[in-house]
Amino acid sequence: MASTAVVAGIGLAVIGFTGRYILKSMPTLSKRMAEAYKTLPKLDSQSLANSKYYKGGFEATMTKREASLILGVSPTANKAKVKERFKKVMSANHPDRGGSPYIAAKVNEAKDLMEK
Repeated sequence: MASTAVVAGIGLAVIGFTGRYILKSMPTLSKRMAEAYKTLPKLDSQSLANSKYYKGGFEATMTKREASLILGVSPTANKAKVKERFKKVMSANHPDRGGSPYIAAKVNEAKDLMEK
C-alpha cells in the first residue's frame, strides 16, 4: 500500500515538473512560432497570377484562343497535333473514367473548332 502511494507521488511530481517546464518555455516557444510564421511563403494575388492554371470560366462562345488553351496547343497548331492533344486531354477527362460530362463536351467543342 505504501509503495502505491510512493509511485503515485512520484507520478504527480513528474507531471508537475513537466507542466512547469512547459509553462516556462512558452514565451520562447511563442516567439519561435511567430518567427517561423513570418518566414512562410505568402499566398497573395501576385503569386497566384503567375500560376500555370487558367483563371476564370469558359467564354459564352468558344474562341480559337480558348480552344487552344483547353487542348494545350498553339492557336496555329496543325490537325495532327490537335488530334494527339485531344486524345490525351479527353482520356484524362472522359466521363466513363470519372471525368465531367461538361468538361468532355468543352474538349470536344475545342477539337472541332481547332480542326476547322
